[in-house]
Amino acid sequence: MTARPTGCEKGSVTDPRDAGAGLDTAFAACAAALRAGDPDRYVACLFAPAAARGPLFALYAFSLEIASIRDRISEPMPGEIRHQWWREVLSCGAARDPGDHPVARALRHLLRRYRLPPEPFLALIEARGFDLYDDPMPTWLDLEGYCGETSSALIRLATLILAGGEEPGSADLCGHAGVAYAITGLLRAFPIHARRGQCYVPHEALIACGVSLEEIHAGRDSEGLRAALAAMRGRARDHLAELRRREHELAPAVRPAFLPLSLVEPYLARMEAPDYRPFETSIAISPLARLFHIGRNAIRARR
Repeated sequence: MTARPTGCEKGSVTDPRDAGAGLDTAFAACAAALRAGDPDRYVACLFAPAAARGPLFALYAFSLEIASIRDRISEPMPGEIRHQWWREVLSCGAARDPGDHPVARALRHLLRRYRLPPEPFLALIEARGFDLYDDPMPTWLDLEGYCGETSSALIRLATLILAGGEEPGSADLCGHAGVAYAITGLLRAFPIHARRGQCYVPHEALIACGVSLEEIHAGRDSEGLRAALAAMRGRARDHLAELRRREHELAPAVRPAFLPLSLVEPYLARMEAPDYRPFETSIAISPLARLFHIGRNAIRARR
């Protein structure tokens, strides 16, 4: 997809609310939103260097803001309008006043402070346009492209922040990590998506397993559906295995960007339990288990 033009020109005005206490307030609001809406990434941020925590909170809060738009609308048009507002905030830079929106204000600071390109953010918004509609995910290639522009790009941006805006390498590993993390997240949300008429399991995988979209929307479990979901888990595991095989290539400074991957294996294992029911089972993890898995990997990453 190609990002839509906004008709804006970049300016050079500096808003005093973007510095000092105003920025601290924006970061705190981002942290609170993340803690409530995405506790996995919130806890991972706590193991990042102190100077990077606020910026990482802001980055992930932006992703949460875009990802949750579908939950707050009943038809696509309001979501498209919200997406356009974010495009203008990103494309217009300081010329577009984000008002008192803490995530937008903190994000604008990140773009300047770390010299982050707006294109990955715009591509993330464009990819998330898929969420606003009920079209099926056509192919494996489409699924991995979606995961790359949403989750992989986010990890890549996190590595740039952790590297102080310098090039940290590891773009290929960001790709594998993001696909593994995103597929796992989509599998966790499968019951929610099915209830509202969405499906992120590639249509070509459903056809291969003899499953129709109508069966999924009706909430009918079957061996074919379980085979398709198992294929999804297999893809996630393949990308996770490639990351683990090559994680020695990661610079120590950027490893906190990969800490959310600590939970992929526990989530996948829960979906492979004998009592797993695709339309009913909530794939969650306790706060203590979350802290254990992420903390253990954070300690290992420092060795």
